[in-house]
Amino acid sequence: MTAPNPPIPDPDLGSPACHAVLPCAGNGSRAGTPVPKQYQTVAGQPMVLHTLQALAAVDRIVSTLVVVQPGDAFWPPLADALPPRVGVVERGDLTRAGSVFNGLLALRERGVPDTDWVLVHDAARCLIEPAAIDRLIDACLGDAVGGLLALPLPDTLKASAAGRVSATVDRSDKWLAQTPQMFRLGPLIEALQARRAEGFAGITDEASAMEQAGHRPLLVPGPARNIKITYPEDFALAEAVLRSRT
Repeated sequence: MTAPNPPIPDPDLGSPACHAVLPCAGNGSRAGTPVPKQYQTVAGQPMVLHTLQALAAVDRIVSTLVVVQPGDAFWPPLADALPPRVGVVERGDLTRAGSVFNGLLALRERGVPDTDWVLVHDAARCLIEPAAIDRLIDACLGDAVGGLLALPLPDTLKASAAGRVSATVDRSDKWLAQTPQMFRLGPLIEALQARRAEGFAGITDEASAMEQAGHRPLLVPGPARNIKITYPEDFALAEAVLRSRT
């Protein structure tokens, strides 16, 4: 444990609480940064802190767990500077799904009931705004499954073969998955547990795990700017957007 865990409120059985899990154990090799991309400075501070501040601004998220690799030296100096209700657990895995799974287990071990909601969010989606998170919560609280922010595909979609176009694909029912993705703790643990023995093969996000478990997650329209910072050129966009908000 590299930072104190936030207290978990007593559960209200009539009103399940919302928690967040932030997998933060990857190295972001495609970003070309000297440090893991989530720790790269953007608009004056490490990118992950922008992400945490957006989550902390949502009052209905009562706790956030950041899942990092054991021995990650980034976090101890920040223990007193983290936003309220944020804790850090050194249970990162080689895969994103494994880190998320371990973070979910950490929530359960700390007494979070399986009926509570968990919003899993990418550390590298630092442009997320609290209003979009609130919109996801509003849409999912009354849903039997839960759902995710997603963007209807705006561009023409092509299939390829040997480096050439083989077909134009109908985009009318295609969406770009974003995060946060919001599901109840128990069902999401079960869905990931079912794929754990295979190394979480085929699990690219939490919604895909729930789909493989037979569920149909709700699609909640998300903002176009909620991109995942992945490539070197993405940092300039993130810098411009974040500075425009100050």
